[in-house]
Amino acid sequence: MSTNATRFINSYNVIDQTLRSVHGFKRNMTFSDMIRRSVSHNAVVRKYEDKLIDYARLRNAIVHNSNENRVIAEPHQRVVEEMEKIARLVSTPPLIMNSIAKKNVLILGHNTSIRKTIETIGETGFRTIPIYKDGMLVGVINPNRLIDELGAKISVGTDINDYISNTPVSTVLREDDINTYYCIRSEKLTIQEAMDLFFTKRKLQVIVITPQGNYLQSPTGIVTAADIIDMNDIIENYAV
Repeated sequence: MSTNATRFINSYNVIDQTLRSVHGFKRNMTFSDMIRRSVSHNAVVRKYEDKLIDYARLRNAIVHNSNENRVIAEPHQRVVEEMEKIARLVSTPPLIMNSIAKKNVLILGHNTSIRKTIETIGETGFRTIPIYKDGMLVGVINPNRLIDELGAKISVGTDINDYISNTPVSTVLREDDINTYYCIRSEKLTIQEAMDLFFTKRKLQVIVITPQGNYLQSPTGIVTAADIIDMNDIIENYAV
């Protein structure tokens, strides 16, 4: 079999084996069916769904109609390189901490006043700030949440100057924010997994990264919904 055909089949097999292993697909499930079922769980498969199904047909043409001396379909070099790229993205996706995550993370204590929080956002430019109480992550604050809170207080005639000076920022946090607007994951989070989180959790704004994905650990990185474009670029330009 030709070099290109061999490289193509090897990459196909890597994708096939990885998806079966990760998602527990049965051996009798076709490659195309696996691709369709993986779309909702895998950002890379979702991005290349149509091409992978087309490439499955090419693979069948090569395998079922070829022998060592005769190949009925010879993959183009560009197709082979793309298949190899997809195989690497599926089997060894890049870690979010090695690329996208912002590692300079600012945190505030739960008793920090709203005034001090607003001043800190203005002075530092940090717009997403994890809030900790006794070493535990209790929420994430951002300008949008602060504006909503202040707007509500103004509408009922609250003395805003007194309110922001004497109210801890933790009062702005909501229990249902956890896993709705933010979640916590370990440093092993891949770009594909991060994209899947934003895809499945439509209201998700922030992923807080800690060494083991533990609420009792300090953050080592932050990923926001605004980073999705950069994540797409990395997947698009991932080098073989």
